[in-house]
Amino acid sequence: MKHLRLAETRATQEPLTIEADGAVLAGRLYRPAHAPTAAIVIHGATGVPQGYYKPFAEWLTREGYACLTYDYRDFGASASGPLKESKATMAIWGRLDQPAAQAALEAAVPGAPVWAIGHSLGGLMLPFQGDAARRLSRVITVASGPVHFSDHPLRYKPVTAAFWYGAGPAATAICGYLPGKALGLGPNLPAGVYWQWRRWCTTPGFNACDVGADLPAPDDNAVRCPVKVVAVADDVMVPPPAVWRLMQLYPEAHKSQLTLRPADFGLKKIGHIGMFNGKNAATWPAIIA
Repeated sequence: MKHLRLAETRATQEPLTIEADGAVLAGRLYRPAHAPTAAIVIHGATGVPQGYYKPFAEWLTREGYACLTYDYRDFGASASGPLKESKATMAIWGRLDQPAAQAALEAAVPGAPVWAIGHSLGGLMLPFQGDAARRLSRVITVASGPVHFSDHPLRYKPVTAAFWYGAGPAATAICGYLPGKALGLGPNLPAGVYWQWRRWCTTPGFNACDVGADLPAPDDNAVRCPVKVVAVADDVMVPPPAVWRLMQLYPEAHKSQLTLRPADFGLKKIGHIGMFNGKNAATWPAIIA
């Protein structure tokens, strides 16, 4: 009986299948040793598989939180079938997949307050999620903002110019998907995701260009819980000024701001992706504080 009681109080991990409007998403549920303080869904960045967030999710369970990571449809562990046949877009990932993941977490961990931690794309889509957003008790966005090509520092502009106007569109048109691996840019992405991502980041007003088409009108009242907006000082992909514009999407929420500066944590760099790397775990308490 003693061994059984010990086993029952250990943190656990288990796969979780998520039904998302005709798609099946692969998720992973992390449970703490005891009743969770809150249940947290991690909405990942574009092109970042859920496995990257595993060290952060495991740390959250040690801090007493339940946590769900997952991959968007036709990406990562949720990929199925030829990628060039995918109909996925960024709007579908945000409008359908993110609420489905939240609902799956709510069903798996009933009664716990639900938080959303959104990394990059993961923090942009809540105003389009209606009731799902209204059920949240807290939102933390990290390196998330309606960025435009003009926001990038001069040294980074050649990289984004090639991605949006050079090799990126040319390779996507030829292959029928973004061949991220071949281009040295990370995982492959559905063409619809790339083209919409490109349009949003090269058009003033970001995703407003798709409101009335792929997106409904944003709901200013959808998020009324506390929202913590986290920027990274050395993020060249979504610099702090673009991150601060995100707060305009949450007019009814009580908002707070935090800038992660590498030197404050004894680090040389953090960047757009780095804060969730286990090497930069020193930033994690500040993110969820």
